[in-house]
Amino acid sequence: MKKFLALLLSVIMVTSALTGCGSEGTADDSGKDTNAKKWVIATDTVFKPFEFTDAQGNFVGIDVDILAAIAEDQGFEYELKSLGWDAAIAACQANQADGMIAGASITEDRKKSGWIFSDGYYTATQCMAVASNSAITSFEDLKGKQVAVKTGTQGATYAESIKGKYDFTVSYFEDSPTMYQAVSGKQAVACFEDTPIMAASIKDGELAMKIVEGSENEGSPYGFAIFNSANQELLDKFNAGLANIKKSGKYDEIISKYLGK
Repeated sequence: MKKFLALLLSVIMVTSALTGCGSEGTADDSGKDTNAKKWVIATDTVFKPFEFTDAQGNFVGIDVDILAAIAEDQGFEYELKSLGWDAAIAACQANQADGMIAGASITEDRKKSGWIFSDGYYTATQCMAVASNSAITSFEDLKGKQVAVKTGTQGATYAESIKGKYDFTVSYFEDSPTMYQAVSGKQAVACFEDTPIMAASIKDGELAMKIVEGSENEGSPYGFAIFNSANQELLDKFNAGLANIKKSGKYDEIISKYLGK
């Protein structure tokens, strides 16, 4: 009996050791690597049309579809976690997520603070919107008034860059819907946001708001981001997949699906 138990223990130890090695992984009947890394990717919750929940309760959007197409092209698995803007950044910085896709503009300031960006996948401007019955038609009309922005976004950066020149103050909100509500509820006279998001939100949400003509800036490209150089493999896969889906026409198909031709 003792010999049998010793033999059984030896078998278990060898099996465990082989399982733990795993540097080359193992394959199932289809040839798929069953030990392949499953990447955790963080995103925002409400940034329509890039990430949002549709009428059927599905999490959809340009970022969601682009990531899915790239993962299929490159053959990697991932888990997409809808956390919110600030929480997504924090998760990546704490190594609780491997990367982030959330309409994040590629800027030098972000690069200096530790963001490592992919190639740009969409270029967006930022603009100002006001209530549909507002008399505000230019930045000059903001003097002495309150403006709403979403924390940590390029819309916020845009407003901050001109608030001194046009003498207005800025209030910060955690998400876009709350920011829009501040304008509708007259806690702020205007808000700043990425132009495609602002346009989609006003149209689809039937918000009583309008974009102020001529308020757009020059804009910058959106990028997928990692915060740890150890995840460079994921960034390389994203870039390679992005190039491929642009070449195949899949990228244009996704953009047209949400923004039209």
